[in-house]
Amino acid sequence: MAGELSISGTLSEKDIKKLTGLTRGSVVGPTATYYAGVTAPIISAAVAIFSKAAFQAAGLSDWWVFFLSASMAALAGIAWYLIFMRWSYRHTYGRGRELSDPTTLKADQVGVSVTRGPIETRIEWDGVEEVHVRGNYAAVIAKGADALVIPYRWFGRDADAKKAFLDLLVSRGDM
Repeated sequence: MAGELSISGTLSEKDIKKLTGLTRGSVVGPTATYYAGVTAPIISAAVAIFSKAAFQAAGLSDWWVFFLSASMAALAGIAWYLIFMRWSYRHTYGRGRELSDPTTLKADQVGVSVTRGPIETRIEWDGVEEVHVRGNYAAVIAKGADALVIPYRWFGRDADAKKAFLDLLVSRGDM
């Protein structure tokens, strides 16, 4: 096996979208879902209390007060949940300087390292779950970490460098 192989380039928003698709199951994160689910019942209860008082003050019968305030509370909770979830959609991709700083990936006998700016992350081959080789990129899926995406455009027209890098990734360092 060759020593260390290295490739670098800048990620595009399209690359980050691919990366995001590999690591996330939806466009809304679990924290947003939790808070939407926690706040919707509170909104419902508040609407039920206020509408009950308003309908009683209007002189409606107990049945109509119950029916209308319960209906309004249900609609308010559902509307709040849907609005909150829509507000929580991840509209932008990339964190920090993912789209601006060059990314360098190095692969060797020990594992894969990613350097972006002053930060270097090292993943040993034991920490690699899968390597996906796709039409225009490769992805390294790591245990407990974000995936790594390697756009083939980083190799330019150097088919030999691309083949050597991908062979190393797929063989996972000849383990």
